[in-house]
Amino acid sequence: MKRKTLYRILSVLVTAAIFFAACTKEKSDIRLIPTLASTQTLNIKSDAATVVGFVVAQGDGFSEKGVCYSTSPAPTTATSKVAYTGQNNTATFNVTLPGLAYATKYFARAYAINASGTIYGAELNFTTLPVVPTMTTTAITAITGNAATGGGNVTVTGGAEVTARGICFGLNHLPTVSDTKTSDSKGPGAFVSALTALKGNKTYYVRAYAINSAGTAYGPEVSFTTLVDLPVVTTVDVTTISKTGAASGGNVTYDGGGTVTARGLAWGTTANPTIAGTKIDGGNGLGAFVSTLTALQKFTTYHVRAYATNSVGTAYGSDIQFTTLADIQTWNIPGNYVGASYPGTTMADWSPDKSPQVISTIAAPDKLEGYVYMANAANEWKFATQPNWNGPNYGDGGAGKLDANGGNIASTAGYYKLNANTTTMTFTAVKTAWGVIGDATPLGWGDETALTYSPTQRIWQGVMHLTAASIKFRANHDWGLNYGSDKADGKLGAGAANIPVSLESDYAITLDLSHPNAYTYTANRWGVIGDATPGGWGTDTNMTWDATNKVLKVTLNLTVGAIKFRANDDWAVNLGGLNLSALSNGGDNIPIAVAGNYTLTLDVLKAVPSCTVTKN
Repeated sequence: MKRKTLYRILSVLVTAAIFFAACTKEKSDIRLIPTLASTQTLNIKSDAATVVGFVVAQGDGFSEKGVCYSTSPAPTTATSKVAYTGQNNTATFNVTLPGLAYATKYFARAYAINASGTIYGAELNFTTLPVVPTMTTTAITAITGNAATGGGNVTVTGGAEVTARGICFGLNHLPTVSDTKTSDSKGPGAFVSALTALKGNKTYYVRAYAINSAGTAYGPEVSFTTLVDLPVVTTVDVTTISKTGAASGGNVTYDGGGTVTARGLAWGTTANPTIAGTKIDGGNGLGAFVSTLTALQKFTTYHVRAYATNSVGTAYGSDIQFTTLADIQTWNIPGNYVGASYPGTTMADWSPDKSPQVISTIAAPDKLEGYVYMANAANEWKFATQPNWNGPNYGDGGAGKLDANGGNIASTAGYYKLNANTTTMTFTAVKTAWGVIGDATPLGWGDETALTYSPTQRIWQGVMHLTAASIKFRANHDWGLNYGSDKADGKLGAGAANIPVSLESDYAITLDLSHPNAYTYTANRWGVIGDATPGGWGTDTNMTWDATNKVLKVTLNLTVGAIKFRANDDWAVNLGGLNLSALSNGGDNIPIAVAGNYTLTLDVLKAVPSCTVTKN
């Protein structure tokens, strides 16, 4: 009869949040209800867990109720337990399991005891949370003025993976990972950290750190003081370069934690000069200073470095190289011919600063040369040694002599090569007509094929058929005036090597003698390219010279797409643009809206290239 009474008054103990879903007891015929409300939770921490128990049917006779737990399944009251000490007349009871180990799996069951024995709820399990790692900070060693070595040792991971570790440091106590830090791999164990970019003669505070899912842990704080470091100084760019002088200097931005007792500029003709060589004193302390170099050699390469000295030693800025000016002379050629001969420019008659020039070279500073075009039937001119009339100015002294009191020099129309010698005080003015000669040209090496001078572009130009051989530029049917190119790079030299022609084609050629002693040429064969052409964007369709209309020409089938004109099968020189009367290098693709057979022309002899696109 007593056991029947117990069945009527007792139903079950269950665990909420971990949901004790069914209960058992030591006597097999006791039945428990297997459900709980979903709002009940299990509060898990790293060292504790709160369990909410619920008695489905409460009755008299329970001497104790609570939760038992263990790291092994099926815990009983003989292992570890926490008894509920609150009111006995409530169905729900809270029990906190204290002193748990972090990151550990536990098994728990609610229990209730009366005179007949002990009943248990269904078993559930949970794992406590990890804790932050445990670690030490290594003493600082290898201390210099800007670096040191530290580290740490992660002795306990805290039950979770250590995903980052290193040291954090700064000039204030208790640095954190928000300050400067190193990153030194992950996991447990010892590690070494390099502290860099430190300031000299400063006290730094250091803590090792380690991070896991529970948070960031720090080792004990250690401190150290850096040594005095070398200063930091920058070299100022060289300015006001002349034939015999220049200006530079430096800026001392950091004293290394000591006192800058000397600063200045070291200089010489070899790279990375030091204070053991020639130097200019610039004072002491922090800040900028200016150094003036004098008594330098003309057209000589020099090196400069700013320096700063403290108790540790001497630091240097970067090495800067410069070259003094050569003893090159520039004379102007004013006259009554300038305005008519140089249309579309700001040049003007009898204005030395608005006139063509002759210039000497480094190798021959007393010999001036240049080319001047004179369009008038009768031209008068002089040599002006300055861009004004302050003189000395030289006229014709007779027999090719320069005379400061001489009259104007007279010349007929033509393109003249002018030379002046300041040692012998003589001059020459040779009228020239230029052309292309060589075994690649129509006339071979026997005579030059003529070019035409363009006053608006100030170049000689023409189009001719060349074979795969070589060319040079020659004037007046005389080898006394000829230019070649030793590197075939567009730069010309008097009497230099033949210029190779790699492919047979029609070439548009230019000869530019308008810049004294810096003469250049181009030799371009032209083609059309684009997705509208038979060769697409990969292969040019070559154009040929139409001597009657003075244009390059090609007839071909085009599809809907776009085209451009390209020189020498290379994108370095390519013409395009939506305005066909004014093409530009690198201009827009030219659209082809309708497929068909087209005749294309290209005029590259004008100052502004143009083309026509005509559907046949």
